[in-house]
Formats: sequence, C-alpha cells, structure tokens
Amino acid sequence: MIHTNLKKKFSYFILAFLLLAVICVWKKGSYEALKLQAKEFQVPKSLEKLAMGSGLQSRSASSQQDPKQDSQILSHLRVTAKVKPQPSYQVWDKDSSSKNLNPRLQKILKNYLNMNKYKVSYKGPGPGVKFSAETLRCHLRDHVNVSMVETTDFPFNTTEWKGYLPKENFRTKAGPWHRCAVVSSAGALKSSQLGREIDNHDAVLRFNGAPIANFQQDVGSKTTIRLMNSQLITTEKHFLKNTLYNEGILIVWDPSLYHADIPNWYRKPDYNFFETYKSYRRLFPNQPFYMLRPQMPWELWDIIQEISSDWIQPNPPSSGMLGIIIMMTLCDQVDVYEFIPSKRKTDVCYYHQSFFDNACTMGAYHPLLFEKNMVKHLNEGTDEDIYLFGKATLSGFRNIRC
Repeated sequence: MIHTNLKKKFSYFILAFLLLAVICVWKKGSYEALKLQAKEFQVPKSLEKLAMGSGLQSRSASSQQDPKQDSQILSHLRVTAKVKPQPSYQVWDKDSSSKNLNPRLQKILKNYLNMNKYKVSYKGPGPGVKFSAETLRCHLRDHVNVSMVETTDFPFNTTEWKGYLPKENFRTKAGPWHRCAVVSSAGALKSSQLGREIDNHDAVLRFNGAPIANFQQDVGSKTTIRLMNSQLITTEKHFLKNTLYNEGILIVWDPSLYHADIPNWYRKPDYNFFETYKSYRRLFPNQPFYMLRPQMPWELWDIIQEISSDWIQPNPPSSGMLGIIIMMTLCDQVDVYEFIPSKRKTDVCYYHQSFFDNACTMGAYHPLLFEKNMVKHLNEGTDEDIYLFGKATLSGFRNIRC
C-alpha cells in the first residue's frame, strides 16, 4: 500500500514538472516572438536612416545579432524598400517618321515628293543609315562646308558687284566662341522666361524678322548673328528701314537647284534678292552682311536624307537647321531653344504672331520632322532640359576628334 502511494506521488511530481516545463517553453517562445515583432516594427526606421544616407547600424552592433535574424531583416528590406523612381519626360522621339504626321501633312509631303521643284536626284546611301551621335557629328563636319559667297566667286568678282560684298572673310568676324545660343521663333518661347539665360551665352543667333522689343524676358536682347531667307529680304517692305536688322552679322540664304554652283544659282535664284541686298549695303556699308554659299543647304540635306528612315521633302532644310549647323561650326557648345518642343508645345507658329499651324512644328515645305530627329539624336543634354526649357545641347565641331 505504501509502495502504491509513493508510486502515485512520483507520477504527480513528474506531471507537475512536465507542465511547468511546457509553461516555461511557451513563455520563452512568446517572448522571442515579441522581440522579433519589435525588430520588424523598427525596420521602417532603418529605411528612413538608409534614405538619409546613414545606412544600417555599425558592424560591431550587428555582429551581436543572430546571423539568421540579419538575413531576415535584409530580406525584409529588399522587399519593402521602394526606390523613388526617376521622373520620365515625354519629349520628341528621335525615330519619328512620316507616320507621325497627320493626314493633311502626309498628303503635302507626297505632293512635294512628286513636285520635286529643285530637281533633287539623291544617289547617296540610305535612307536609314545608322550613325552614333559622335560619328554623325564628324560626318556633318566633314561634308557640310559652312562658307559664304566671296569676292572671288563669279559673277561677284565683276565690276557690277565691286564693293558690295564684305571685304573681310566671314570667319574673321564670327567666332570662335565657347557657348552659343540658337533661338528659334517658335510660339512655345512665349512666357518661357528664358531671356536672361539666352543672353548669358557668348553669341546668340536669331532668325528672319523675329523681334526682341517687348519679348526680352522670354527671348533675351542679344543678337550676334541674324540668319534670313531670301523671301523676307525680297518681300519685306520695311527691310531697308527696320532697325531690327542693324544689329550683329547678317546672313541671307536662298535655295538653288540641287547642288547648283554659284553661277547657275545666280542665274536662277529662288527669290531674286540681289538688288535689295545692294541697296542695304549702300545704306549700311559697315555692317557685315553675307550670302550663304548655295551648295551648303543641299550638303546638309543629303545627310538628313541619308539618316532618315523615310524619303524626305526634296526641299532645302529650314533656316533653323541651317542656323544650328552654322553655330556648331563656330562654337564649342550650342544650346538650341525650342527647336525641339518643350512642355509649352503649341500650334502657334511664332512667339510674336498669332498664326496657328501644326506644320510649323512637324514640317510641310521643309523636312522639319526629320531635322528634329537629327537634333534629338545629337543632343547631349537631358530630356528634362528639353521638357522644361525646350533646350537641346550640342557639341560644336571645333574640338571634336574624328
């Protein structure tokens, strides 16, 4: 009997001991779980420190932790940490094609292709030749000769023209400059507040009759070169009287037949501006006023056609594209404003007029769409600069190595 009671007591003792052990294990497990939850709750603070550049805790502190816990925390960081995405800017696509034109402009393009007013007979490579930006710059430098008509060129070496062309070579008057600005006449420049930035360049090129007065805040006030087409000189009634044209170096260009030489161009100019040119020179003999050599636009056109995916308008490049190449010849860096449209993109053609036409951006007569593709490909600035300021930044030809 006594033996039986002892046996029962021993069994109760064993059961009590096991129950106590279970309770201890349960409490310890709960405590460890709470510790792990607390660590997980503190992860966002680590993220905050990481974002502020302080990083994780020092190695000495982390070495005291369980390696498995370190691994869990790092895994949690990878899953929960969200890197702030860089903003993306919707800007001009350098691979734009004629499919991006609306039906009206597509029809106009086909009409110009059929018309072929300038007797274009392109036999070069392409279309669709791929160049890197660096190779394309070298290609432009080596194949586009930016030069002016000189007194030794016939018929400008005859008595009829004696004393009219500037005596000094263009390169002695223009450049070399470090930073240059090319200011388009686009409507998107209105309310841009870019005037001070533009004036901060060593030289500024403007186009045609684009005014400065009343628009200085947006387009600046400095004019170093003004590039004009022959149509303006021929048809603008106030050209000889408007003081707008009395500042800086003037350059006029006129389309010739495809790759016509100077004598053939002189016999058949697109606009016969020569008498007006002489009149201006008589009035202002000390102002540098040059004629762009007629072959240059077609040398540039050939390269635009070579790299374009489509057949482009067989018409000369725009004044804008000619001005960009002229300044790339004279400058180390060229900032081009609103040639590639910014967030202010508009169908208003000019910042100083209220004339609306999508062709002023996409092109009709000129192969503007394909010119913009080229400038976007050459751009060394950011898409943010294009989006916010309409600014593309191109390296000049002076210091490139080919």
